[in-house]
Amino acid sequence: MEEADRKRQGPSSPLAPYLDELARRSERLLGGRLVGVYVGGSFALGDYKPGSSDIDVAVVVDGELAVESKNAVIAALRHEALPCPARGLELVVYSRAAAAAKTEDARFELNLNSGAAMPFRVELEPDPAEAHWFVLDRAILRAHGVALLGPPAAAIFGPIPRKRLLSVTAQSLRWHELGKARAEDAVLNACRALRLAREGAWSSKSAGGRWAIGQVADTALITQALAARSGHKPPNLKRAASFVVAVRAELEAASSHP
Repeated sequence: MEEADRKRQGPSSPLAPYLDELARRSERLLGGRLVGVYVGGSFALGDYKPGSSDIDVAVVVDGELAVESKNAVIAALRHEALPCPARGLELVVYSRAAAAAKTEDARFELNLNSGAAMPFRVELEPDPAEAHWFVLDRAILRAHGVALLGPPAAAIFGPIPRKRLLSVTAQSLRWHELGKARAEDAVLNACRALRLAREGAWSSKSAGGRWAIGQVADTALITQALAARSGHKPPNLKRAASFVVAVRAELEAASSHP
């Protein structure tokens, strides 16, 4: 890594000591192969909620990592070794080529989930049924990623063509239709997907919901979903699923247009 890129660039926040140490350990473990360390997800989108949000981190390296290096990263960054102050850490290691890829089939080197309120999980290759999450991860990092170490995120993460990005986002909504997320999260994820389709902009789930009020017919559903994030009654699951289906149909139609 160039000396000019070594400065930790993350904003001041209660998470700063943790993120600084995570970046420091990554640099120590990976040395000259480290390209950069980036924060994405709700933190980068300005919607991090203590106690309920995860912290999403991407580490980018030159080339592929040996199994020994992957195991060293797991040992050094898992919650038991570096306690995560969020619900949990979702860390993905990408090669520089995978981060820059403009396709949806780029592979990761390592996917680590670890935290006090998160099941421990390690993957060394993507599950085809969940590959869409990593495309969205890279797209959000390109648009909003916070560099802790390394060049700006937009210089590292490649642009996914609009039609492919909308198609992959529609795939992610199918996951929500299956009831694998809370009803309010399903609704708000659909709202930000709709904003992406109509305005080409990524936003947090909360910001997507606020934008959707006045944009969709069922504003009461959106209002209830937003309130549920503050502890109020969540929306009806069946009603939420119907909304998600309608949004997915719009994204699929948009992704098929020339």
